[in-house]
Amino acid sequence: MRPQISFEFFPPRNVEGTFRLWDAVQVLSPLDPRFVSVTYGAGGTTRDLTRDVVATLHKHSGLPTAAHLTCVDATRAETLEIAQGFAAAGVSDIVALRGDPPKGADKFEPHTDGFANSVELIEALADTGDFNIRVGAYPDIHPEAANAQADIDWLKRKLDAGASEALTQFFFEADTFLRFRDACAKAGIDKQIIPGILPIENWKGARNFAKRCGTHIPAWVDDAFVKAARDGREDLLATAICTELCSELLDEGVENLHFYTLNRPELTRDVCFALGVTPKTKLENVA
Repeated sequence: MRPQISFEFFPPRNVEGTFRLWDAVQVLSPLDPRFVSVTYGAGGTTRDLTRDVVATLHKHSGLPTAAHLTCVDATRAETLEIAQGFAAAGVSDIVALRGDPPKGADKFEPHTDGFANSVELIEALADTGDFNIRVGAYPDIHPEAANAQADIDWLKRKLDAGASEALTQFFFEADTFLRFRDACAKAGIDKQIIPGILPIENWKGARNFAKRCGTHIPAWVDDAFVKAARDGREDLLATAICTELCSELLDEGVENLHFYTLNRPELTRDVCFALGVTPKTKLENVA
């Protein structure tokens, strides 16, 4: 079965990054994604860049584009003004997140006049009637959650507040997602939960990121990348691991995959090709 796919990009910080982003879009857009999303930096640091990239992608790429939006370091009015700016640009898809604390802060502290959490943000966006809202989900326990059930209960609150579906944090083993999906169904969650997939371009970076966000790192993955590094075969290993992970998910009835591209498209493209997701050629381009 050919899965439906989506891609996440992040806004560039310099000219080199701009070229890298547009190269990534050009490589991956022929794969006909359901949508692409553009992230917000920690603490809202790329708020303006996200707005500009989302508007440009929507206008010039022809891709359905979703904007990340967080509650960090902004009043309610400021946050909703940003959202309405997306709507005015023709962007009606938002990935609504609480957001990470600003750099140097130990934990999230809501703005005095801001949204206290993601549920309040989702409710306000839903009340406008202008947006299709997606939210985050955590197959591994979120670092700030008391336990796994607390994560599921919070996800249900977000979906009940007006979100249409959830995108998960990345994980390394299919069973992690499948157990989470079963637990969500048991809790009465009937909206779609889409697994987030991270093709591993750099194991050291991915490992550090996994530690920060509470993602379980299986020993066999760690060992495999250590051995692959000795032979210069990290890319082959990364493609194989990611393809196998996605294949296992598809075999278990998963229909959609959301790829965290890190603006480096080649590995994501190769995995998609291995899964049977190939460029769609328009009839007029066929000789």
